[in-house]
Amino acid sequence: MAAIIPIPAFADNYIWLIREGSSAAVVDPGDAAPVIAYLDAHALALTAIVTTHHHADHVGGNRELLARWSCPVLGPAHETIPGRTLALGEGDRVDVPGLPVTFDVLDIPGHTAGHVAYVGAIGATPTVFSGDTLFAAGCGRLFEGTPVQMWSSLSKLAALDPATRVYCGHEYTLANLRFARAVEPANRHMEEREAREQDKRARNEPTLPSTVGAERLTNPFLRAGEPAVRAAAEAHAGRALPDVVATFAELRAWKNAFR
Repeated sequence: MAAIIPIPAFADNYIWLIREGSSAAVVDPGDAAPVIAYLDAHALALTAIVTTHHHADHVGGNRELLARWSCPVLGPAHETIPGRTLALGEGDRVDVPGLPVTFDVLDIPGHTAGHVAYVGAIGATPTVFSGDTLFAAGCGRLFEGTPVQMWSSLSKLAALDPATRVYCGHEYTLANLRFARAVEPANRHMEEREAREQDKRARNEPTLPSTVGAERLTNPFLRAGEPAVRAAAEAHAGRALPDVVATFAELRAWKNAFR
């Protein structure tokens, strides 16, 4: 059965390696060195590179990996991805070369203009690789998109099966939960989750994957339609907010300056 391995990179990135037998694919290899070290240590051949968006900390290792292994590079159709051989977008379905894994592709712009997510089953487990759009208890900054786009993208991801495991690009969970608790201090699910995630980090373990169900309960950016979240956003803004997109936009602006 295929397994997903976290490979830490830089200060807080995760490169996700999917392996079965002697084959492996990597998702968002911003740095080639730790990927090469893992593949060599486990005698694995790289059969595919899977990319969610164009930022350097997600694609920076592509060229070096391709110099060692000749393999397809899957990536968003509307972004420039080093070495890309297959351009993908909403509605596409793709078999990952060398692995018993099939992904459905979702367009999830907002963080970047052409960001995509990959949804499928690893073994029997529903899984999404969400890049920097949906984080554990948070979401990405809007570098290239609008609040309308990002809210739509997050809503797509929130509509996935609650059991879907969420593999995102960064270890931001504890910082995100601090903000989430400032927004919803009475949310008991956040308090319980924060304790669990603190225990994981104390053991130097990743807080990921999360699940879509956990995000619905504890992620303020998915909960912008909840009365308590809207009330907190309005209090922060000092004005009434007309709709859920305005609430989401205020939450994102609040988080940008939150310390």
